[in-house]
Amino acid sequence: MAQEEAIFAGGCFWCTEAVFQQLSGVDRVESGYIGGHLADPTYKQVCGGSTGHAEAIRIGYDGDVIGYGDLLDIFFATHDPTQLNRQGNDIGTQYRSAIFPMNDAQKAKAAAAIERAQPDWPEPIVTTIEDADMWYPAEDYHQEYWDGDGQRNPYCMALIPPKLQKLKKGFADRLAKEV
Repeated sequence: MAQEEAIFAGGCFWCTEAVFQQLSGVDRVESGYIGGHLADPTYKQVCGGSTGHAEAIRIGYDGDVIGYGDLLDIFFATHDPTQLNRQGNDIGTQYRSAIFPMNDAQKAKAAAAIERAQPDWPEPIVTTIEDADMWYPAEDYHQEYWDGDGQRNPYCMALIPPKLQKLKKGFADRLAKEV
């Protein structure tokens, strides 16, 4: 078992977390904050847009079951990487599309994934590749949100099922369970 980590920001972390929790080889998905200048930020501070952090997910996965390139392809297929500092109605740098590589190999794979994904999008991909600096886990009530309160939240009900359908349609062979 080759335990590895990946960190992606693709808008609301509830939405990205729900996607990656479905994958075979993914052992854990943690919502949190990265890329800002304030130590130990709170959700309210990050949502205010002044800390520089992105809402992100940290994925623990078995690299023998699913590769980093596969995770990147899923990332680009299940959010809109052409929207600068937003995803849908969520606006601000905290909702930016970003990849936070853990090492040089991941950084090279991230750049290659952007090139690979660009033909699938009519506009230029604006996803950034940023240094993986301090990671701050989000508050407990944000963790595994879709499996808990998320399925009663109108916002999540509008955004997450279409992402899960894209996942099921394009990556059925990567699913750990029925979506």
